[in-house]
Amino acid sequence: MSKTRIQASKPVSLTQERMYDLVRAPIITEKSTMASEHNQVAFRVPLEATKPEIKAAIEGLFKVQVKDVNTLRQKGKVKRFRGIKGRRSDIKKAYVTLEEGHSIDVTTGI
Repeated sequence: MSKTRIQASKPVSLTQERMYDLVRAPIITEKSTMASEHNQVAFRVPLEATKPEIKAAIEGLFKVQVKDVNTLRQKGKVKRFRGIKGRRSDIKKAYVTLEEGHSIDVTTGI
């Protein structure tokens, strides 16, 4: 089983507005806290975001070097409220691995 690597064919150029749109919010959970020990940070991103775009946005906003980006799509749960079925929205998460010596403090703002 091989890991998918980010293609380094051509650099992605993003506007400042698009960078802020790509990085919606940091994900602060028990799992993401454990991942921070391995120099990883988790972010919520739009469903249509690509790995090269996410890498360029993180490097542009936080001034860090990104080693790898792993993404996952989490399907929304079906929930009931007063007997009426509803469905939560699908979300996409990006686990960003940073190069050695770089870090992002998600408790402070951008």
